Amino acid sequence: MISVLTIAGSDSGGGAGIQADLLTIGALGAHALSVIVALTAQNTSEVRAVRGVEVDFIEKQLEAVFEDFSVQGVKTGMLWDKEVIELVSSSLKKYEVKNLVVDPVMVAKSGDRLLKEEAVLALKEKLFPLAKVITPNLPEAEALLGFEVRKKEEMLQAGKMLLELGPQAVIIKGGHLEDEPWDLLVFSDGYLWLKGERVPWEAHGTGCSFSAALATFLGMGYEVQEAALRAKRFIQEGIRMAKSVGRGFKVVDPLASLKKEASRWEVIKSLKEAYCKLESMASNAIIPEVGSNLVYALEGARDEDEVAGFEGRIVKVRKGFKRVGEISFGASRHMARLVLEVMRFYPFLRSVMNIRYDPIFIERGKKKGFKIFFVDRKKEPEDVKREEGASLKWVVREVLKEAQEVPDIIYDEGDVGKEPMIRVLGKNPQEVVDKVLELLGE
Repeated sequence: MISVLTIAGSDSGGGAGIQADLLTIGALGAHALSVIVALTAQNTSEVRAVRGVEVDFIEKQLEAVFEDFSVQGVKTGMLWDKEVIELVSSSLKKYEVKNLVVDPVMVAKSGDRLLKEEAVLALKEKLFPLAKVITPNLPEAEALLGFEVRKKEEMLQAGKMLLELGPQAVIIKGGHLEDEPWDLLVFSDGYLWLKGERVPWEAHGTGCSFSAALATFLGMGYEVQEAALRAKRFIQEGIRMAKSVGRGFKVVDPLASLKKEASRWEVIKSLKEAYCKLESMASNAIIPEVGSNLVYALEGARDEDEVAGFEGRIVKVRKGFKRVGEISFGASRHMARLVLEVMRFYPFLRSVMNIRYDPIFIERGKKKGFKIFFVDRKKEPEDVKREEGASLKWVVREVLKEAQEVPDIIYDEGDVGKEPMIRVLGKNPQEVVDKVLELLGE
């Protein structure tokens, strides 16, 4: 196991700083080391106070770490003042640190200052030349260079100028761009744009977790470009799964990717249990001619390989029905596209089953109080019909774009070459199967 060191300040709210770094490094499978240079009285809304740690005690922390551990990666975050920067840079030289990521933290998400103004020059002159990568966001790049950085062409200019300050590479984080959130990696012989994904919230701790992930991947031996791409994917997942734990900004979740992977076995288990209940209680009256499938997506799923279903579908047999294959992720691309589109509107509706259309089922559902939506497949545009995988997305969008209630059922009466179908939605497979059994009158 490699060891990765974070040199930064403590966040009493747990969303950024040392706390976010330790979670990130551990989530990626490395041993996390820490040197605390400042304490903050901080929450998700504000920084109420900052107290710097005595320089001689910071030095003792650095000595204790470097004299015992083989440190493969280091990141710096909040360093607070000039004296700390000078000490840290001297120690990093002394211990010949190779994989250094400098996150030039200056201002908290809340707008509170985390680096004294007189320390900015020391940051540029003492620390940047030691760095493999520096990771300023747009406001930090502006503060470092003294001009506005708000467009992609300005980012490129800024990246080249920051590279002249001595780091081997620069990543300018473009989350503050007005349009799409592009990050820019600039290195000695070129540059690379890293496309992000805009979410409708701001998350506290993103810069800290990103730089900690980058230092960890560099410590694992990845080259800068690959490490940057991996760190970008890691933090994007953490932002998508950001948590509302306080009254202010959401907090990035460095454990998001780990939780998603760990939940795979639970998804498979839930599908097995739901199918067993269905098999023991339902008749083959629910199975359409094309077969049925029951799928379940991981929380926050984004692509078809994060949706589990039955290989080969569930098909009719003489006295009932049976599943043809095993349960696996990516087994049903068709149904995966449908549930992923549903989750764009209602992220908690992660499970869907398609069953045979029967007006009796619809009437029973109405009597049970289910929220039922009809879509006319005859209105499906020709260009949608021609595009592979577009039909079910159209079905979902057509129904849910103006829906005022969370749907239980989406159904259609078919079209030329399209079998009529009922789709039963739920939070999990057990809920879906229970609804199916109610439609059957069981």
